[in-house]
Amino acid sequence: MTQTNQLYGNGLPFLKDGGEMGRLIRSFNWQATPLGSPGNWPAALKQTVSMMLTVNFPVLICWGSEYTQLYNDHFRPINGATKHPQALGGSAKDTYAEIWDTIGPMFARVMKGETIGFPNFVVPLDRNGYMEDCCFDFSYSPIYNEQGEAGGVLVVCIETTDKVRSIDNLRETSVELQATNEELAAVNEELATTNEDLTEAQRILQRNERFFRSIAVNIPNSLVVVIDPDHRYLMVEGDLMAKLGFDRRDYEGKHPTEVGQTERYNAAKHLYDRMMAGEKFSVERKPETGGYYIVHFVPLKNEKSEIEAGLVIAMDITDLKQAEEKSAKLAAIVESSDDAIISKTLESVITSWNKSAERIFGYTEDEIIGETIYKIIPPDRQDEEPHILARLKTGERVEHFETKRLTKDGRLIDVSLTISPVKDKQGNIIGLSKIARDITERKLDEDRKNDFIGMASHELKTPLTTLSAILQLAGSKLKKGDTDFLATAMPRANVQVKKMTGMINGFLNASRLESGKLLIEKDDFDLNHLISEVYDETLLLVNTHTINLVTSGALKVHADREKISSVITNLLTNAVKYSPNGTTIEIGSEVQGDTAIVHVKDEGFGITPADLTQIFDRYYRVENRDTRHISGFGIGLYLSAEIINRHNGKIWAESERGKGSTFYFSLPLGS
Repeated sequence: MTQTNQLYGNGLPFLKDGGEMGRLIRSFNWQATPLGSPGNWPAALKQTVSMMLTVNFPVLICWGSEYTQLYNDHFRPINGATKHPQALGGSAKDTYAEIWDTIGPMFARVMKGETIGFPNFVVPLDRNGYMEDCCFDFSYSPIYNEQGEAGGVLVVCIETTDKVRSIDNLRETSVELQATNEELAAVNEELATTNEDLTEAQRILQRNERFFRSIAVNIPNSLVVVIDPDHRYLMVEGDLMAKLGFDRRDYEGKHPTEVGQTERYNAAKHLYDRMMAGEKFSVERKPETGGYYIVHFVPLKNEKSEIEAGLVIAMDITDLKQAEEKSAKLAAIVESSDDAIISKTLESVITSWNKSAERIFGYTEDEIIGETIYKIIPPDRQDEEPHILARLKTGERVEHFETKRLTKDGRLIDVSLTISPVKDKQGNIIGLSKIARDITERKLDEDRKNDFIGMASHELKTPLTTLSAILQLAGSKLKKGDTDFLATAMPRANVQVKKMTGMINGFLNASRLESGKLLIEKDDFDLNHLISEVYDETLLLVNTHTINLVTSGALKVHADREKISSVITNLLTNAVKYSPNGTTIEIGSEVQGDTAIVHVKDEGFGITPADLTQIFDRYYRVENRDTRHISGFGIGLYLSAEIINRHNGKIWAESERGKGSTFYFSLPLGS
């Protein structure tokens, strides 16, 4: 059984115990014969050679259509001195040319499955220095290959010389003859068993190959290749053969370089070497023919863990790659969206939750996935979900549904919902996709806008009513010839007109700023000179406060003079508005490094820390008992902050409730 097992290894293990003839067979140049390297001999031939080298009687093997010869040490004398060792690896046709007309047809009959015997055939042999006629029983039987076909002729010679010579003494030698016959029977039985085992092995091999090919063919979008240790193609199968340029009939049994694939082989050779070294791995490829492929390399081992072959499976993953790319793009869109994008089952269980959903509602992905959507629906709006589900299950899409939702910290926010059914390939609704947009700020803007319109109407009405009264009274005085009234009426009227103009300009500037049309035109000018101008104009209109100017020398900046003037005017006007009569206001400037800093300091009501963080927001006004009688739109500081920011400057305030405030802004110095 040990000799039989050696047949399944590579190279020449099955020849190692073959005596002198084994050594000769190992050293013979088989590459020059039709049989090729012993490592590549068919299993049937390997097994028969192994048997031949272990028995103690002459055995000759004639393999293939040329009847290439192999024999053991016991058969060499039968060939004769002139035919040995030249007969090894040679054709039986040449070795026995003089009698081929006789034995050639006999060999042909054996190759068709017939077993032929020649008992007591006389062979002249050189024994002990002189020729002697020896007798042998010759048996010619077929050797079957893996396909169940006769691949060669097995010649077994059992010497019967002694039997013939002692025919007259048959009784005396019957025991020996019987033993010889039994030995021959045992050999025949062993050969029969060997042939049966070989036939069964061939049948199993053929069945396994059919199964393997069937499996390979039924792997969709694939090419399956099996190669031997020398990288020869043993099998090529799969529905991608034609697409990837393979033809089973031309490839199987050949090396890649033999079928015009030298360049492709050289590029892949290092991968084959890794596989044959025992490494199992996969690589992705994008050939010139287009598409994407993943190629698996798998070493195939025998029962001794020896690598006998390599399995290469190439699979077309183009659709998968494209799906991955689409999925990645979709995921990127979902993750980068400013809107909350949520998916859920038909039972309202949340299955996906993007970053914006986390930002808007406060729940992390781990906290919310697996929960129902009712977790973010306020208690008084729980009945919305069943109505929405009913509409979606009919395939309807719900768009721009405005409602309120609940955040993790308990806040109610305004949202606009767009909800769509998610369908499978068969059109069945398997889930829901929801896009939630936070419209809380928009709602607040609408409220602010309405408040602003109401406030603007109220604030504009006051100076307009006063102006109308002054004009009516002036008209009445003029009819009576009284012109003295005009001297005091006209400045009052002018003040009311300036108030209305300031309100209207503030509104227009806010509108231009939000639409991106507020133009900044920079030029070089003296900032201290501008501060002095605003200071002088304020002194003409304000006699209720003491205003001090703290500047020195020229202070050159590169900015929009008109816009900076409006900022200074606004800060100075606010200081007057929010300070009690009789208090002191200071306006001044200084230089810190490459920055000019302007400050306006008052002794007014002061601002709370909470209000300080919002006073530069649009339409924001400090509301308390000290300021409720003071008119304003809440856009002056907002406009001032935007103007300073567009000059790459900063604006801020410092204040303490009841002790006044100081407003600052900075500008880069001019060159």
